[in-house]
Amino acid sequence: MPWIQIRLYATAKSANKLSNMLMGQGAQAVTYMDAHDNPVYEPLPGETKLWGETMVTGLFDAEVDPAPIVAFFKRHFGADMPYRVEQLEDKDWVREWMEHFHPMQFGERLWICPSWREVPDPEAVNVMLDPGLAFGTGTHPTTALCLRWLDAQALQGQTVVDFGCGSGILAIAALKLGAERVVGIDIDPQAIQASRDNAQRNGVADRLELFLPEEQPTQLQADILVANILAGPLRELAPLMNQLVRPGGKLALSGVLETQAPELEQIYGQWFDMDPTVTHEEWCRLSGTKR
Repeated sequence: MPWIQIRLYATAKSANKLSNMLMGQGAQAVTYMDAHDNPVYEPLPGETKLWGETMVTGLFDAEVDPAPIVAFFKRHFGADMPYRVEQLEDKDWVREWMEHFHPMQFGERLWICPSWREVPDPEAVNVMLDPGLAFGTGTHPTTALCLRWLDAQALQGQTVVDFGCGSGILAIAALKLGAERVVGIDIDPQAIQASRDNAQRNGVADRLELFLPEEQPTQLQADILVANILAGPLRELAPLMNQLVRPGGKLALSGVLETQAPELEQIYGQWFDMDPTVTHEEWCRLSGTKR
């Protein structure tokens, strides 16, 4: 089905108003995009944080005449209001989306593969994972940093905790790389369900234990802990992370920007001998061994 999209340029304050007005004019969907290169990191819980200059895009059926809609916005915001009207060609958008995802290798043994692609190396450690609601498909630098670290660990017979398990990608990878027991913890029930579903697809559901934080085992001790979340929670949860790792155990932390790494290295350095920080596209992975 062909579409047209109307793009309006807004401020963080006016973006929600423009979104509501586009819906009122019959938009089938509305999206927000950064009008410039001004990334926004770590919104507070429940906060929808927008860019100072935001592009608000309304998607309309191609049969809709955009002229009256544009005229409506000009009456409200002035004749010089910046906008763009674009035609989208008729495509199989599901197939188009699927074409963007390919098998990806992390380290020497580990591959993350979408279900609709051929497995490049049947003898490798292959995790079958499709993009979905929960965070973590291997495409983000922080996930990639953790996957490469896991691939380099000797996981046979080890207990691994994946704190903030999201899609379950790190937990499932740990099991397929040889971990004896893996515990996934997340505050989001949707993430718990996504991890469970993905574990079933990979044939490891019977060895993956999943908990909300208030339900996790009280005496849990990990040989290895991975936490791919954000700097704020990693800062606040540092004492708990320390308690979860046995003496001599290892941890890897990601979701951390380069500017945030020194503070977290100092905090976790109270209990862990920290390795050199690894950086990829402005994101970092911190790792260390508990004293």
